[in-house]
Amino acid sequence: MLQLVTALPGRVLEKHLDRYIRRLREKISLPLALRLWNGNELRLSATPKVRLLLKTPASLGPIIHPGLDRLGEAYVEGKIDVEGPISEVIRIANLLSEFGGGNDLRPTRRRKRHSRQIDADSIGYHYDVSNDFYRAWLDRGMVYSCGYFKNASDSLEIAQQQKIDHVLNKIDLKPGERLLDIGCGWGGLVIRAAQKYGARCVGITLSQNQHALATQRVKEADLEDRVEIRIQDYRDIRGSFDKITSVGMFEHVGLENLRSYFASVRDLLTERGVALNHGITSTDPDSCETPYGGGRFIHRYVFPHGELPHISLTLKEMSAAGLEATDVENLRLHYAHTLEHWSERFEANAERLRELTGEKNFRIWRIYLAGCAYGFRQNWMALHQIVACKPQSSFAAHPLPPSRDYMYRGG
Repeated sequence: MLQLVTALPGRVLEKHLDRYIRRLREKISLPLALRLWNGNELRLSATPKVRLLLKTPASLGPIIHPGLDRLGEAYVEGKIDVEGPISEVIRIANLLSEFGGGNDLRPTRRRKRHSRQIDADSIGYHYDVSNDFYRAWLDRGMVYSCGYFKNASDSLEIAQQQKIDHVLNKIDLKPGERLLDIGCGWGGLVIRAAQKYGARCVGITLSQNQHALATQRVKEADLEDRVEIRIQDYRDIRGSFDKITSVGMFEHVGLENLRSYFASVRDLLTERGVALNHGITSTDPDSCETPYGGGRFIHRYVFPHGELPHISLTLKEMSAAGLEATDVENLRLHYAHTLEHWSERFEANAERLRELTGEKNFRIWRIYLAGCAYGFRQNWMALHQIVACKPQSSFAAHPLPPSRDYMYRGG
């Protein structure tokens, strides 16, 4: 039906579109204007903040039948252009999808296939864009996970160092202890753990680019005797560790593999070892995708095979694997704030980023960062840190102090 409508003569098509906009205005006021392929402009308010530039009549599809996945695809594939602040573009796209979309935009739960090769390919797709690409909008330490803001005015650099210290304080890391960091990124956490806490560290990643730069950074810090960076799957790790961290990695594990993932963590811990899992969770009790097609866009363009469990499922699978959760903290608003920092830096370096990655990838990441910031603000997703250990029968046998005071040592 939509193809028939868009094939109509120009004047007739504009009349159809004008009627659609009038109906939409009855539902919601949007500061949006549509600039058509012939130069005409249709406004949904007297003072639009955002313009969608429709290049051909076929570009009307995601406008008449909107969804975050359809609108995102049209932008990424160059069928529409946008003018206006990217945060406002995302807000209006969400409202357009919410009030103009259909029932197929309700959250759904789609199981993704996982294997060692699929997981390695997915990691490579996302993280091996180029180190220079990430360097252009991350903090100086290149920490690609949620920051920890003691104050809303904290800089991104301060927030990321505070996050790493918060993680290492939570596991009560001590000098000489052996630490495994699953999904070590560019090495920020293991370098800090060795330098400040005196730990002996192993960091693992499946990204070739991350491994190369992290290894270089360890050498430059003169920490080769205390930090080892490996390209290795967590399922292939052998040995035992006093402490284990996993920051921003378990989103790639898959819902059906959570129990075996946590069992691997348990098996790698010493009897009195402590683990911390830091990861994005779904706020949907059934672990469904984010609404209005946002999840489908991310799975197609950003995180192939990624899956987000609800915190209840995470704790259930952790417990079934033989780990006891001793502390749970939700840093949802901290991640929204982090993503806003990233998005602002991305916008400020737009020209350089286009050169590094090309127009299509630039558009993918542009709306991904701004869209996720919006999603965390709207409570579509959360970010949970879970401290866990093997169950013990007394305070004397437990690896952590009885109260949470120890986590905030040093301010």
